[in-house]
Order: sequence, then C-alpha cells, then structure tokens
Amino acid sequence: MDTVKKVIIVEGRTDKKQIEKVIEEDVEIICTNGTLGVERLEELLIEYDLDNKEVYILVDEDDSGKKLRKQLSFELPHAEHIYVDKTFREVAATPASELATALLSRRFQINPLFLL
Repeated sequence: MDTVKKVIIVEGRTDKKQIEKVIEEDVEIICTNGTLGVERLEELLIEYDLDNKEVYILVDEDDSGKKLRKQLSFELPHAEHIYVDKTFREVAATPASELATALLSRRFQINPLFLL
C-alpha cells in the first residue's frame, strides 16, 4: 500500500533535485517534462492515485510553466499551487532558502539549514 500522501508536480529533473535538497518528508515528486498530453495526464492520475492525495503544483513562472499550471488546475482542481518568485523564473534557479520558505508555507517539513 502506498503510504505517501503528498505529491508535488514539477516540470523537470533539475526542479525535482532542487526540491529534494530542502524537503525532509516522504513526498512523491512527479516530473512532467513540459506540457502533458491528455493520455499521459490520465496515466499520472491513475498511476499516482492523484485524486486521493494532497497534490501541489510547483512549476516555472514562464509561458510553458503557466500553460502547464493551467492544464493541471483543470484536471486536478483540488491541487494547491506553490509559486516561486517571478524574478527567478525557474524552480531550478530559485535559491534553496526561497524554495524552502515557499514549501514551508504549504506545511512541508523542511531541512532547517535552508531556513537560515
């Protein structure tokens, strides 16, 4: 039985690595690798049981990220959104301390080293 209750959807592997650095709890991080086709999105919904989990969307603040966020919002209306400061544009380029603060605001357990 899958015990992970929280899922963060990101665009790419570098985003995932950046989040894994600061987070200190068991969270499933799904990489979409850009925009999703309807079929792939359906696979993700079933494979990760997204309708029955806490889903968070953390994507880049650029055109493709906004498009993906809109698409995911439609398919996962219960998902919560986490935003990075527009000055950094990309999740991967966001300083770990900024990312930690954003995740903490959504009740994630964070490595305290990144909150200094």
